[in-house]
Amino acid sequence: MQSSRFRAAVFAAVLLAFVPFLGFASTAFDFSPLEKSVVETTLANGLKLIIMPRHDAPVISFVTWANVGGSDDPKEYTGLAHMFEHMAFKGTETIGTKDSAKEFLKMAKEDAIFKQIRAERLKGRLTNEKLIASLTVEFEKAIAEAYELVVPNEFANRLQKEGGSELNAWTSRDQTAYVVSLPSNKIEFWMAMESERFLKPRLREMYRERQVVAEERRMTVENRPIGKLVEEFICTAFKAHPYRNPLIGYMSDIQNYSREAAQAFFDRYYSPGNLVVAIVGDVKPAQAIELANKYWGRIPARPLPSRVATVEPEQTGERRVSIQDRAQPAMMIGWHIPEETHADSPAIQAFIDILGQGRTSRLHRRMVRDMKNAVSVSAFSGWPGNKYPSLAVVFAYPAQGKTNIECEKVIYEELEKLKNELLGNDDLDKVKARAMARFIAGLRSNMGMAEQLASYNQLWGDWRALFKELDRINAVTPQDVQRVAQKYFVERNRTVATMDTIVEQAVAKEETCQEGCK
Repeated sequence: MQSSRFRAAVFAAVLLAFVPFLGFASTAFDFSPLEKSVVETTLANGLKLIIMPRHDAPVISFVTWANVGGSDDPKEYTGLAHMFEHMAFKGTETIGTKDSAKEFLKMAKEDAIFKQIRAERLKGRLTNEKLIASLTVEFEKAIAEAYELVVPNEFANRLQKEGGSELNAWTSRDQTAYVVSLPSNKIEFWMAMESERFLKPRLREMYRERQVVAEERRMTVENRPIGKLVEEFICTAFKAHPYRNPLIGYMSDIQNYSREAAQAFFDRYYSPGNLVVAIVGDVKPAQAIELANKYWGRIPARPLPSRVATVEPEQTGERRVSIQDRAQPAMMIGWHIPEETHADSPAIQAFIDILGQGRTSRLHRRMVRDMKNAVSVSAFSGWPGNKYPSLAVVFAYPAQGKTNIECEKVIYEELEKLKNELLGNDDLDKVKARAMARFIAGLRSNMGMAEQLASYNQLWGDWRALFKELDRINAVTPQDVQRVAQKYFVERNRTVATMDTIVEQAVAKEETCQEGCK
């Protein structure tokens, strides 16, 4: 059949575009050469090491992947996973300090005063504000005294002085990653540095850094209308699962972070068995394993934390929330979908691609190009996480003079078309080609490959699932896309959040009055 030949040609073109990187050419998507090049080992303390040699350049990318994210934040400490990511760059008992022993005493003084402040705050209406004010003066003085012993940014500076690039870290609701690339002759240096901060972390600057995080929240949520909309949308869509909590945390929680809570979080979630180290580049596996045992092997084994036990109840009716602000109108519509590893996930992703990803998507062509009732519209799935059941979302900005109501109507019309009309094979072939191109592009760099190996190991329990992803994509049929559309994208399963401008509301009210007067 013509469609089959077209599909094969598209897939071959996508793959062959990356042949120099992949090191092989196969229209059958044979990833076995790559898979066989990976060396895996688990240290006695439980830490897993995934190594892929690539000797194209004398550089190695390192990823330390922690199986912990915002969904694991403890009660009263939302955002602590993100906060700890910040703290992980503050150094160790010896890196980042002018005098470790003196600093320890100064930090203990900070903690003692803050413990009094927090206890007083928790008294509610009985709080003694004068005592809080007095303790705060002492607290600020203690913070300043402790900071005098700090060598700022020493951990990161050491890595950069040795040629480190791509030095970064990020936290999601499902995981936290610490990444850097270094010259290949610096592998032992990295092993010593990285293992040290998870062996003997010194949570210095804790109380200074939480103010940085508080300001980050102000900039991204409290002073940003879209940030408010997103936060309201998520906590409306989720009633029980911790995906509902803001990744950056609530302001009252941020201002009450304590070093004791951060240390307890570290002890629970940063056990060796909850970490994966992925190494890709100019590396000798035997040497890497030997060095890992020498440095990472120093960290004592600890019990593994459990997964989040809370399951989001099935939604039984549409939920709506509206934010009023003097800002451009915007809207979000979300539907509950299964986790990434579910069998329906590839078909859902294909559906979302057709609906609202890119300039060729149904929504963009109709709403932005043809009707011009939106300045932008997009769709995405697996948000705000993909480790647990999550959401597929459509996000739209109405054009000037247009409304959220108009946009919402068109979105539902396009949804119904996809539910009731079976996709042609050619349309699905294009979706698959785009998905495969994105997937392969994500493996092109050493860092991309390292992150993907670690990610698939976390989600699937085995990094080898990475090399079966194209099979999952290619197995999707038009019937699968229609089935998931009819199953998940229904009214009872959706949440709608709108940003309605105050001016727009006033005009609407006036028009309603005029119509009523007639």
